Amino acid sequence: MLVYEFKLKGKQEQFNLIDQAIRTALFVRNSCVRYWLDNLKIGKYDLSAYCKVLSANFEWAGKLNSMARQASADKAWSAISRFYDNCKKKISGKKGFPKFKKRGHSVEYKTTGWKLSEDRKYLTLTDGFEIGKLKLVGTYDLHFYQVKDIKRVRLVKRADGYYAQFCIAVEREIKVHPSKKVVGLDAGLNHFYTDSDGNKVENPLVLRKSQKALKRLQKRVYNKFRKGQIQSSNYKKARNKLATKHLKVSRQRKDFAVKLARCVIQSNDLVAYENLQVQNMVRNQKLAKSISDASWYLFRLWLEYFGKVYGKITIAVAPQWTSQNCSNCGLVVTKTLSTRTHQCPHCRTVLDQDENAALNILAKGLSTVGHTGISAWGENDLYLNLATGSDKSAR
Repeated sequence: MLVYEFKLKGKQEQFNLIDQAIRTALFVRNSCVRYWLDNLKIGKYDLSAYCKVLSANFEWAGKLNSMARQASADKAWSAISRFYDNCKKKISGKKGFPKFKKRGHSVEYKTTGWKLSEDRKYLTLTDGFEIGKLKLVGTYDLHFYQVKDIKRVRLVKRADGYYAQFCIAVEREIKVHPSKKVVGLDAGLNHFYTDSDGNKVENPLVLRKSQKALKRLQKRVYNKFRKGQIQSSNYKKARNKLATKHLKVSRQRKDFAVKLARCVIQSNDLVAYENLQVQNMVRNQKLAKSISDASWYLFRLWLEYFGKVYGKITIAVAPQWTSQNCSNCGLVVTKTLSTRTHQCPHCRTVLDQDENAALNILAKGLSTVGHTGISAWGENDLYLNLATGSDKSAR
């Protein structure tokens, strides 16, 4: 599945209509959640049928394309099914009970409600909102694919404008010669990762470097806010500048993860890394910001994606004892986080602690090849996480 994104160029009236479509899609999604709460035994197809009831009861809801309403119902069911799955798996803590969303940022069309021009440079929305023709600005060429291969079109609102995403049902495969190399990666805060060959990659610290500018913009928004009053245009401008800065930080983090993951995959035939539960790690208040800024989970997603594209092996291994065991003899050498050197009293091995952990991770990964290991990749996760450009600071 490929996702191509273009920036939309049009009139302000058209963008206002896109906002209305996004609000309508959010209304349908929340209404489906409400309908499920009132009728807990219903299923996915009951929610799709309920969309027709909404269009009949609310005239403005009927303006949204029927398949776009079904896509919003699918989002509601996705939250419901995820809650059911977490309950069945008996996951500790919160199970992710479906909630009502206050803000929406996208509306998704399936195979109807839109059409492309012959030169594939213009997108026309044909549903009841009458958004009209919008110009596509981007470097991708849609001529390589048939229109029937485009399964979804999503309109996304961001701080710097509006975008159109095309989800194309095409498998991406790139054939490369084997590099005859294997590597284990140990993620850290002093360095983004240390591999089993002793190479280190510096942490980009994107959020830390932008923190001063973010604080200044946040203070400006706070000073222009008037409680209980209609907000001024200066407040809206300040808020948009703050959102644009956050968007830039997110894009910098994603750009670093994409380029580094592609480089690692192209250079090795097998990549082993830790299957860390970062949602639990960020509960440490002293390290939460640094862990989130590193964004190991985003790097892991792209590692697994490029591994699938290039036909390479990616293995997520359990992180237990990777830092304590000696990579040479296997003896447990207890160390704290502040201890940066591994010194084994049995075999006299002296290594950097992160390099020692990377070697243990590689050994665990090689031991699971050909057996049932930890699978961390899914086709749906690729579309939901990479298509939206979301930046979850987890790994």
